[in-house]
Amino acid sequence: MSFHPGSTGRHPLLDRVLASDGSLPFALLRRHGGTEVEVLTGDVVDADLLRDIPLDGAPVLAVVPYRQARERGFTVRDDGAPLRCLVVRETERVPLSDALAVLPPEPVAAEPLGFDTPDDEYAGIVRRVIDDEIGQGAGANFVVMRSFEARTDAAPVPTLTSWFRALLTHEVGSYWTFAVHVPGPGSAVSLAGATPERHLTLHDGVARMNPISGTYRHPASGPTREGVLDFLRDTKENEELFMVVDEEMKMMSALCPDGGRIVGPYLKQMARLSHTEYLLEGRTTVDPRDALRLTMFAPTVTGSPMENACTVIARHETRPRGYYSGFLALFEPADGVAGEAGPAGYSLDAPILIRTAYLHDGGRVSVPAGATLVRHSVPEHEVAETRAKAAGVLASLGLVPRGAAPDAVVDLNAQEGVAEALAVRNAQLAEFWVRPQDAAPVAAPEPSPLTGQDVLVIDHEDQFTTMLAHQLNHLGMNARVVRWDAVDDVLTDDLVVLGPGPGDPRDQDDPRIAAITRRIHERVTAGRPLLAVCLSHQVLAGLAGFPLCPLAAPRQGVRLAADVFGTTAAVGYYNTFGARLTTVDAADADNPVARLALEPSADDDGVLTALRGPGVASVQGHLESVLSSDGIGVLEAQARHALGVIVR
Repeated sequence: MSFHPGSTGRHPLLDRVLASDGSLPFALLRRHGGTEVEVLTGDVVDADLLRDIPLDGAPVLAVVPYRQARERGFTVRDDGAPLRCLVVRETERVPLSDALAVLPPEPVAAEPLGFDTPDDEYAGIVRRVIDDEIGQGAGANFVVMRSFEARTDAAPVPTLTSWFRALLTHEVGSYWTFAVHVPGPGSAVSLAGATPERHLTLHDGVARMNPISGTYRHPASGPTREGVLDFLRDTKENEELFMVVDEEMKMMSALCPDGGRIVGPYLKQMARLSHTEYLLEGRTTVDPRDALRLTMFAPTVTGSPMENACTVIARHETRPRGYYSGFLALFEPADGVAGEAGPAGYSLDAPILIRTAYLHDGGRVSVPAGATLVRHSVPEHEVAETRAKAAGVLASLGLVPRGAAPDAVVDLNAQEGVAEALAVRNAQLAEFWVRPQDAAPVAAPEPSPLTGQDVLVIDHEDQFTTMLAHQLNHLGMNARVVRWDAVDDVLTDDLVVLGPGPGDPRDQDDPRIAAITRRIHERVTAGRPLLAVCLSHQVLAGLAGFPLCPLAAPRQGVRLAADVFGTTAAVGYYNTFGARLTTVDAADADNPVARLALEPSADDDGVLTALRGPGVASVQGHLESVLSSDGIGVLEAQARHALGVIVR
């Protein structure tokens, strides 16, 4: 066996990787809190779908591109990036100090070329997304990518392994630090990074997700107590985190029969940035490959609601994403032993592919980064955020100056007031989502007219419906979710819940709006109980004669104390449009909704918070949101009202 210079020969698999000419597939991993580098080699297999990832007893590391979102029917600009799998045949664990001693000591030479989308152009994209997407009801937040470009003449193995060493040395707080090289049909997939964010882990039946959002950019002189406290008090940063927690709780509700629980928040400190994060956890028996499909992709790197976020990304980004916002996915047999347990016997550890550098054919290097755009976003600040996110990787790789290290690194978590500022955030959260989800139902112990009722929850491209269904089930009902374009019958179920979704409630050319209108008419005409939420509430209000118009400012990810028929309720809102309180003209004999003479409830600004009438109820707010401290109580009251004529 030939050894590279400096090799001790004590770690033959690592030596083989370092001496390779690029034909050997490999992965070098340092996982969160680890004191060793894991070295993996094996066979390369490309899969078409996540379900095709080969779990036959061996560990598998899959590199999952963003284009796999097409598996969920989402819009993507398909660049053909392969779902490439390393079926692991050999492994080795190397103490970190030994690995640092033999990895190339400096990053290879590379010529920086700058961002593919210039600052002013990216700022213009930010403005258009705020005005044309968030401002028109397309969603609450969106992540738009741009990429720093460079080029190198160095070969893949020294390039990737030198990057890996630099990231191990200069970055802190990473969930995974890695270098992966998997040659195969067409081009090799080659990348190295230090990602802060776990997407999904599955171990012993427990699923965990780790939404990270909000960014404190450290000044050149180092982070400070005052700086981090200002960050933790910032409204925009708070709302940004709650929005992504809501979006990932939708996924947890789909993945875990007992729902998910929120733990945290925490402050994640890295070399140049700090972020706030929560941990979400719940129990599941889902095949880990299906779990990945159900959770593609994290809202922290796409936006919400997820389906429309993909559409917005395709509309505004200048090039396909490749692997940015995808993930690495390491499937390992239970207890590390190959057996016959099948997919259910595998654990999963899947970090998100951010803060990552890619080596392409011809020596092209790219380091993509994105900013989360919300209603409060300032374009120039989002430009700076993409620069800061890319800078940690770029500086480690020597593509931008590293700058002088501060004389002393401040431990932000240890600073006075930080723990208290983090705890304050939880005062806004619904207890329902904070306590363990296998706790006793919140429904009253006496018999309830809700118990056993069959509920059809119709999804209009916003998976808040999974959280709604979970809460309805928790109240003793039998709820199921069906997508709007897959519903055949809206008259059989005891209750139909018309769910939220993106869009303009006035646009009858939108097939979803037309479907909501048709189903309202069907249920009302038949005298069948109906509950409408957010977008569907707005459509119902319009049919009842209340004018619909854009709000003065979008209420996306906002928690308000609103009046709901005489009760003040803290509820989370995600709406750009609203129905206005006004005197309604005499009922149109041909309009069954108008004939109901629905009773309105409105806030101090005259925006309708709810409607009710015989067998009909609606709410503007998202009672299922993690922001809705009083949501479960209002949901039960509105469901009881709608079902008041049906008691088994």
